[in-house]
Amino acid sequence: MRLIWIKSYEILPVGYKPKSVTISRKAYRWFISPKLEVSTNEFEKTLDFVGVDLGINHLATLSTGEVFDGVKSYKKYENKLSRMQYLNRHKKVGSNNRRKSQIKIARLHQKIRSIRAYSLHKITTYLSQNHAVIGIEDLIVSGMLANGKLTKAIADMGFYEFRRQLEYKTKLYGSKLVIVDRFYPSSKTCSCCGLKKTSLSLSQRLFNCDYCGFECDRDLNAAYNLTQVAVRLTVLACGLDSADTSPEVAGRKC
Repeated sequence: MRLIWIKSYEILPVGYKPKSVTISRKAYRWFISPKLEVSTNEFEKTLDFVGVDLGINHLATLSTGEVFDGVKSYKKYENKLSRMQYLNRHKKVGSNNRRKSQIKIARLHQKIRSIRAYSLHKITTYLSQNHAVIGIEDLIVSGMLANGKLTKAIADMGFYEFRRQLEYKTKLYGSKLVIVDRFYPSSKTCSCCGLKKTSLSLSQRLFNCDYCGFECDRDLNAAYNLTQVAVRLTVLACGLDSADTSPEVAGRKC
């Protein structure tokens, strides 16, 4: 094995000594990732609590009313990728043209992943820097992908990567991530009175409470509920007796 000096496209941080270095190969390109030990970077938080509901129509709906759409990079390049894969199948196995075609396909896959990851980084960084406590659901992504009709749409959103980024960024920026139990019916429960619906189909985009008459977007209602649960779990973890989990905590009034 031979070691040589190489040029980097990015300037390494000054004043840090790498603890380890990982060399990887993606889409026929080499990448070097140094592991650096940095201290927690505290940011002044604009809000204490926020609930984040993940979905297909909108990637993330916050209890503040903000909505972040997914870039849907795979959907954007799906036709181009299918065409490239079709042409590759008709090239001679072992030929130079087939090898060049496989490189192009691999780099397009890498481009799709990079676009998705960059979009998720912007959203998770914004959440971690501006909110003290973030509440999200413990989604079973593998089970959701078993739905044949929604597999592409769910995979294109990157729910697992969204949570993974939040887990380390909340520690980096001095925030707290609260994972709400996966069986909690955030979409079916009224965030105003607490009444739980027996059923709520995916086609019903508007939540209507039959008891108190509260009405709002179903994803926003779920985000309100996640905020209230995040408040309650945070208070229990701190050892306090009670907390204000009224609708005002979730960012609105009934």
